[in-house]
Amino acid sequence: MYHPYFRGKQYELITIRENAARLAKANFLPIIEPVRESLGGLEKALRAVCESGGKAIVIVNPHYGDHASGGISISELLSASFREHPGVSAGILLKNTMSVKDVMDCFSLHKAHSPAFIHAGFTDGKDLAAALGNKITRTMNIFIDDESSKLYRRHFKESTRVLIKDGFERRRNRDHPDVEFFSDLHITYADDYGMDGFGDFLTVGDDYSESGGPAYAIAIHLTYINAAADNAMYIYHFKSKRVDTPADPAGKFAEALEKLVAAVKAPGSSIYRTEAVLEFLELNRRGHFPGLGYVKKLSMQHHIETMAKFLP
Repeated sequence: MYHPYFRGKQYELITIRENAARLAKANFLPIIEPVRESLGGLEKALRAVCESGGKAIVIVNPHYGDHASGGISISELLSASFREHPGVSAGILLKNTMSVKDVMDCFSLHKAHSPAFIHAGFTDGKDLAAALGNKITRTMNIFIDDESSKLYRRHFKESTRVLIKDGFERRRNRDHPDVEFFSDLHITYADDYGMDGFGDFLTVGDDYSESGGPAYAIAIHLTYINAAADNAMYIYHFKSKRVDTPADPAGKFAEALEKLVAAVKAPGSSIYRTEAVLEFLELNRRGHFPGLGYVKKLSMQHHIETMAKFLP
């Protein structure tokens, strides 16, 4: 099963809401780390997930954003509005500042929402596994790759295990290559890592920032399955020609979009013609710039659609 990891900014939540039926049909299980104080967008996204018969994991103790000092309001939302929806689970982010007691207290507090553990720097795996005892077989353990070793993960081998890897290399837009390797975890997660599922941070990446600076270059990021490389996933970075000033974002988007259209229409193109790509083509036809947040949403949607089309 595929687990896309979203930080709960506006367009991430809109992506989940608008793709709720697609996520449910593909049996994808998104992980959401709320980062904004207002939870209205999160509630709308979760209601769409539930109405589509899907599932989601909501982190109740976020590491980033407005809830980093405590996620009481998130827990209250789950309890008040989603107690009767078994598809919505509480995610407990295991950080290096937590003790086993902290983890187990949070686990007990959210037991009505089938808690899942997201291992992100916690080190006392052996004692946590012992504290869980027989309950470990009924838990889901999600490991952030660069914050959990293979040895650490072995303590949870009797549970459902998921590995999350960040395939997106964070750089200034102007510094991205035209195309590069993204991930092969969708092929290797079971055989090479012994996992039951996998995930990534879509085309946004794990690095968190409250807001971006001025965009000197506009880039559109599109993933694709490379059949010539054993079906590994690669990513295009379609960049604007102009990169020296933050002026004219609409014109720079048109420059990047022109490159995307050429790649999509090239003979033998590996880019799936997803609904998101068709919308990019329509934006090019109309000469319309919808804003950078909307562009990011289409990029994430294309990634989800690509995963859904490739995975059985």
